Amino acid sequence: MSVRELVVLGTGSQVPTRGRNQNGYLLRWDDQGLLFDPGEGTQRQLQLAGVPVSAITRLCLTHFHGDHCLGVPGIVQRLSLDGVTHPVRAHYPASGRPFFERLRYASVYHEVAKIVEEPIEREGTIADEPFGMLNVKRLDHPVESFGYQLVEPGGRRMLPELLARFGIVGAEVGRLQRDGSVRVGPRTVTAQQVSVHRRGQRFAFVMDTRLCDGVYELAENADLLVIESTFLSGEATLATQYGHLTAAQAGQVAAESRVRKLVLTHFSQRYDDPLRFHDEAAAHFDGEIVVAEDLTRIPVPKR
Repeated sequence: MSVRELVVLGTGSQVPTRGRNQNGYLLRWDDQGLLFDPGEGTQRQLQLAGVPVSAITRLCLTHFHGDHCLGVPGIVQRLSLDGVTHPVRAHYPASGRPFFERLRYASVYHEVAKIVEEPIEREGTIADEPFGMLNVKRLDHPVESFGYQLVEPGGRRMLPELLARFGIVGAEVGRLQRDGSVRVGPRTVTAQQVSVHRRGQRFAFVMDTRLCDGVYELAENADLLVIESTFLSGEATLATQYGHLTAAQAGQVAAESRVRKLVLTHFSQRYDDPLRFHDEAAAHFDGEIVVAEDLTRIPVPKR
């Protein structure tokens, strides 16, 4: 049975708190596991969440500030320690190659797992696989940073009443989905005759950035948008100065981009009341809002 959910491993920004680990987010997307921005302690958080490291198929870094990457050494070493046999692809800004090299080989270990490095040179599609297209856009932060967008291919949804009308049952339904048409007596029935188009699902991951075109392009029509909201509006000037968003700005992005579910995260240690983030975003976005908490699971909305 396929699972599509976000496993939240950490929600703090630069400084962790008693209740917030540094960043870490695992997107479970059917048979794929995309680990985004593992900060310190991510390996332990995976254990607390009950998720094996073997679930990771891709490692996706937005940028090389420590709260987004200092968990890499533990993750890559654990992949080898557990003898993970499938390759794990690592995406990160190409300008940070020296940092990734140091993180990957931060200490002595017996390297068994296969890490395939795929540095990001420019905006565009960095993977086009059966699970979907993985796209990246530049963000506006003091260091080079990219956000990620996963777009599932569109498909078709079979309509039971039309299948019944044409007498298509049992294995014939699967054959129709696979081949695009089936013979029913003297008649050929096509998939288009008994189905409607189904838009693929979309996931977007936006971390440290000021408002910019890339934020909106990534968030466009996202079923699930995970976005930083480091500050509240009272510190909007500070947010702009350091290249971050406020919860209100995150709500504006979600509203203008027609997002279905908004996940706020990457909170400054100065705040201890999560409801304030919800309320600021809700002033602009009337859809579903989740203020992320460590070790929670957030399902991708059903189609």
